[in-house]
Amino acid sequence: MPGDGWRPAAVLWDLDGTLLDSEPLWIRAEHELAAKYGAVWTEADGLELVGNDLPKSGAVIREKMGLPLSAAEIVEELLDYVVAGVERTVSWRPGALELLTEMGQHGVPCALVTMSYRRFVKAALAALPEDTFAAVVAGDDVARGKPHPEPYLLAAELLGVSPGDCIAIEDSPTGASSAQAAGCRVVAVPLQVRFPFGAGVHQLRSLQGVTLRDLAALFAGGPGI
Repeated sequence: MPGDGWRPAAVLWDLDGTLLDSEPLWIRAEHELAAKYGAVWTEADGLELVGNDLPKSGAVIREKMGLPLSAAEIVEELLDYVVAGVERTVSWRPGALELLTEMGQHGVPCALVTMSYRRFVKAALAALPEDTFAAVVAGDDVARGKPHPEPYLLAAELLGVSPGDCIAIEDSPTGASSAQAAGCRVVAVPLQVRFPFGAGVHQLRSLQGVTLRDLAALFAGGPGI
């Protein structure tokens, strides 16, 4: 990274809503599921699930929709829909790919830390070079999903770095809580869900035009963005 000052040992990326504009896909999948079984599902119901791990979301959907399916079966039906969606087209969040590319150019390792399962991750990242992420932690890799710190702790372990030397980029309070609990420095780029005031993270409106130096400056007492 050009210039002097602190730089992260690694940057840990959330996927849905942070790197990929995929939350609308998940919400549409939930509505499709409700329509299939004659259940009621609202936009507010969908927003309550943003950032949760899939087993928890499946359990909430099962209860609210009253479906004759297990939580695991619900998750698989949702995955069928969203995987098909990202295989058709991938919508990246503004500035995310540019920032990810810059990190690679400056040798800053990146990990993906998502509660989506690996079959969705594989489809979503198919267009990126295979070495884009030095580690991937998916929802089916951990026993305890976000907001528990396990996903971020595992990502740091796989990279061989301390969580406190990492920047985590998240879009939801659930994800940010996971990263904070693991000891990471957190940057939030809210999309579908607002962060409560005083969440203790640096919030940005967008990653568009944001550089690696900008991110590092947030945690080094340098100029802001």
